[in-house]
Amino acid sequence: MQNHRVQPHVAIPQRTRSPAYVPSSTAEVSSPYPFELGSQQSQGLLSASWEPTPTARHPPTSLDVPSKPRNRTRSTFGSASAPITFPEPEIYRSASQRSTLRPKHHRLSKSEAGSSGKTPEDNYLSRSYTPATLASTSSIELSTHTTDGLTSELSSMTLESDEGLMRFQNGQLQEKDEEWHLLVPPEAREALGKREVERQSVLFEVFKSERDYVYDLRLIREVFIEPLRSASPPVISPGERLQKFLSEVFWNLNEIIAHHDRLLAALFDRQREQHPLVQSVSDAILNAVLHFQADYESYIEHYPLAEERHRTELNCNKDYQDFLQRCSRDPRTRKRDLITFLSRPVTRLPRLNLILEHIHKLTERDHPDANELPLVLSVLSSFLKSTQPGIAAAESKVKFWNLCDSLVFNNAEIIELDRYTDSRYLIHAGTLARRSKSDMDWNPWHDLYVALLDNYFLITKEEKRPSGTIKRLVVSRPIPLTYLRLGSFDDPPENRRERPEEGSFLRSSYRSVYPFTVYHAAEKSSRQYVLYAPSDAARAKWRDALIDAKGVDDATREGNRVSGTKLPTYCWLMPTFRVPGPRSGRSRKTPSGKVLQATPFTASGGKKFVAISCASGIFIGRRGETFRQILAFENAKNIIVMQDFNKILIHHDGYLLSYSLEVLARVAKYQSPASALDASLETIAGQDGSVILCEAGTVKGRTVVMYAVKSLFSQTTVHTLEACRPEMRMTSPRVLQHSTMSFRLFGEPVYVPRELYSLMPLTKSIAMCTDRATVIVDPQNTTKPIIAVVPDFTGASSDSNMTDLKAHCENARPLGLIRYDASELMAIYDTMGCYITKHGKPSRDSNFIRWEIKANSFLHRTPHILLFSSEFIEVRDTRTGRLDQVIEGMDIRLLYTPSSRAIPPLVAWRGEKNDEDGLSEQILELIDTTELTPATPASGSFAPPDIWDEWDM
Repeated sequence: MQNHRVQPHVAIPQRTRSPAYVPSSTAEVSSPYPFELGSQQSQGLLSASWEPTPTARHPPTSLDVPSKPRNRTRSTFGSASAPITFPEPEIYRSASQRSTLRPKHHRLSKSEAGSSGKTPEDNYLSRSYTPATLASTSSIELSTHTTDGLTSELSSMTLESDEGLMRFQNGQLQEKDEEWHLLVPPEAREALGKREVERQSVLFEVFKSERDYVYDLRLIREVFIEPLRSASPPVISPGERLQKFLSEVFWNLNEIIAHHDRLLAALFDRQREQHPLVQSVSDAILNAVLHFQADYESYIEHYPLAEERHRTELNCNKDYQDFLQRCSRDPRTRKRDLITFLSRPVTRLPRLNLILEHIHKLTERDHPDANELPLVLSVLSSFLKSTQPGIAAAESKVKFWNLCDSLVFNNAEIIELDRYTDSRYLIHAGTLARRSKSDMDWNPWHDLYVALLDNYFLITKEEKRPSGTIKRLVVSRPIPLTYLRLGSFDDPPENRRERPEEGSFLRSSYRSVYPFTVYHAAEKSSRQYVLYAPSDAARAKWRDALIDAKGVDDATREGNRVSGTKLPTYCWLMPTFRVPGPRSGRSRKTPSGKVLQATPFTASGGKKFVAISCASGIFIGRRGETFRQILAFENAKNIIVMQDFNKILIHHDGYLLSYSLEVLARVAKYQSPASALDASLETIAGQDGSVILCEAGTVKGRTVVMYAVKSLFSQTTVHTLEACRPEMRMTSPRVLQHSTMSFRLFGEPVYVPRELYSLMPLTKSIAMCTDRATVIVDPQNTTKPIIAVVPDFTGASSDSNMTDLKAHCENARPLGLIRYDASELMAIYDTMGCYITKHGKPSRDSNFIRWEIKANSFLHRTPHILLFSSEFIEVRDTRTGRLDQVIEGMDIRLLYTPSSRAIPPLVAWRGEKNDEDGLSEQILELIDTTELTPATPASGSFAPPDIWDEWDM
């Protein structure tokens, strides 16, 4: 039968061919493969950052191949035919395919190809199969070349037999013999012509490179993975860390090997069927590409992370270093390191793309590959381009890790950058200059390494250590992007004086630098930075990066708020609370004045009210209703509601007064006259001195009221009273001597020798925050030596960290204590916070957390602490001190701190209205946010249950 081949058209008389060679055993493949890419690249598909170092050829190993090839009479592009022989060929080809000039073809010697570390793919990329280089197809010169070029073993074979092909697939040929034109009869080369000879030679590279690639993939498993897993003693321990290491470094390598095992088997089948005239491999490659895209995408995008994990372990684990040295001595690796092998899948597809492009150029227009190869190339090229963003993201992640590992912070300060969270990444980094403010410096310019993360702006100074590693000293506290503000970016350039080289007599030179300004929103004057970029383009790049980062950070914070603000109805609808403004003189209404305190309470019948202290008096009202001024106590400092005892305490003008809640509510509802309040009045304190502070809470299971009185001689004394339930008497006012009908003494008065800032009830004692420290005392046991000062800095002289913490605490104002867990508390100051044990000793190695603001009050809402200043509310994680959220406003005040988490705290700040009635005051509830759970129509929860009530549905 006639074998109908599509291109080129060959009709060759039959001749008896030699019997097929049947190998006696599975042979080993000699498979070289370094992975560096030559100067030729395909449309930028392979970044220069992936270039490794060249390595040498590895020794042979075994590949599973059939002991006997299938009959090559079946072809994808032709019907079954008899075996092909080549005595007197008839070939239909154009004149351009014939060659008259046939120079001798030069092949690299083993020393030229092997010692240079070049692989078959590298040799392919560095040479071109042109008609001139492949013109050695005349029978005379080919015969001469066969005699000179082939080994004695191969030249003794019958060339038209299967023996040479089988030895190639088994890796039993020497490298110089692994060429297509050396494995086919001279008559075939003469019959095919130069163009087809070149095409067949390039097709042969597909088989050869795939065989070598599979060998290297298997070598990773045999030389590195399995010995590392079975090493005794273990190289990486414990076992969980080893398993995580193998997963991170070798990722989905097993899936890649499985794909290429199948592809190599398909290619070898095709080669055995159609050798020496292979028609096409595009269908097999296309099928493989469509199947392995997802696994390759995962591997390629993860590769930078795998390489970094390997290098990190290499730098810190001596046993791992020794293990890799033993691996490099394995003769199969030919001294190639692990990075070389790990990068093989990254470079394989770009190399394959180059080979297929070359085949396509050599394919005639009427050949089936002329239509099929462009499809393969399109799929492969599109896939390679699609992986570039993932690679860039992984490389950015590696740079971010390297930066984080190199950072050096000041001792004793906890700076939680949240840097090892998966969502963190590096946006932009580079060297910027800063000029010293000192006039004494001959050269005031300093180079700094500045990095913009997705959550912080870092200014560091690079320092090279003797070990060769680079450390970056944080010269200024990192600025959260929430607080980062951008200044001018269009100032004219300035001249920077360059220091002449040491020993040089040349005069100093100057170069232009381009300034831009950034600053901290909460510390505008003290933390303003003028940085200088080396060019205007670099400055513009920093500006764009900062603007984009700020925009993303704002959107992220809005979508991940820990606490949200809610405007209660009574403040949103009623313009009751106003402060005088530039236009308020035109109104007949008197502004209420600044809101100072607000306290909700519940009257009989379950009606909810809010008492609000303003500059003009105390207002009472309900949500959605008009608020009335009930009491004319101007600028009342504090309002305390004792719901269980039907009492409301008011701290005003140095006095602490008590009224009935029920009577107050009736007056607010016009059910009783204002004079009815006088009958329930009790003066708790203020006759013997001015009350400066008051607070209520639970101590030892008792509801107590604590207040501090300053006498005429500036002596401060803290008194504690227990609330009781006397029989209600609506008679004349009662004056407090040592007790009243509603309160009785709880323990003894406590003298405070220092300035007192706040009082705070604890479980079994009370805390008094003075100008230097927080004092813990039990008012019922003042005669015993149980008074404690926290933090307790006993032993600070022998501990540098504790000494440093003591200095910071002495320069800060104490605000109070919060309990973190059963064994640890947190001492809160206006500028910082630190952890202490239940015995008052500093914990966590005396480290402290510095706030970004100067707080005037705080609120503990597990697991967060909220710190309040006039412009910002800072929400931090109590366990780590991490900054989780920042809420901005103007003239912010904490009005109400609830004792129960179910009740939201109240906050006031300046509103948006500015008219003839004055500047508006907004009162807001701080509500805890919850994660939104996506709902589907199938769940029936995609709308509120009463959304259709108005429509009777």
